[in-house]
Amino acid sequence: MSESLRDGLIRALPYGRRYARALTGNQPEGDLLVAQSLRGLTSQPPAEGFTPLLQLYQAISRLYATDETHRSTQGPGLSSTQRQLLLLTTLEEINVETAARIIGLPHDQAAHELETAQKQLHKGVQTSVLIIEDEPIIAMDIELLVMQCGHKVAGIAHTQADAVQLAAQTRPGLILADINLGPGGDGIAAVAEITASFKVPVIYVTAYPERLLTGEKLEPCFVITKPFDPLTLAVATYQAVSSMGVAQT
Repeated sequence: MSESLRDGLIRALPYGRRYARALTGNQPEGDLLVAQSLRGLTSQPPAEGFTPLLQLYQAISRLYATDETHRSTQGPGLSSTQRQLLLLTTLEEINVETAARIIGLPHDQAAHELETAQKQLHKGVQTSVLIIEDEPIIAMDIELLVMQCGHKVAGIAHTQADAVQLAAQTRPGLILADINLGPGGDGIAAVAEITASFKVPVIYVTAYPERLLTGEKLEPCFVITKPFDPLTLAVATYQAVSSMGVAQT
């Protein structure tokens, strides 16, 4: 592996981890998938014009598609190909043409699969969402996005203490949490307290996703980058909830 490719892959790792964790539904499987994909890159010729990050996405997608064990947590509904396309185009913000090359599909077929998947999302999982966000205006914007996705808002917490209390009262089906709550505490600490009491999928929202995806400690499976649109939230929510088998409400 050349030095330039190695340096590029090091920079790409946080985003590869985000993609792989979202595909598999948990950190250990996702990080293992990334590690195995990195080893495979030495024996796979890169696609023409692909950056190290795109090469990593391609290696992850190829390995995921050929290993059934990585799909054990997926719920019904979207196919493996559709999930990959949705995550690549929304969470990783890759255009459809490039996403098609990554997973090895003709552009027209990928576009059709993506359109079908987007329609399926509207029939997918609906649940109650607890929003943890210290900025009131941002919290209101997120609340609107959550409702546009067809979900109920269980409550909005601006501090760590409020989040723990609201979660205990409402038992949400999903938590959407900011990382930094300012003087009100820490979003990760709030989630740790909540998930010690009951199991619930969590999506973290941050402007700096690479800080949460180092692979060095217990880290989130689902991370979306501020600002985000309703489709990104819908895809992340579908994958987070279905990967844990949470019932619709």
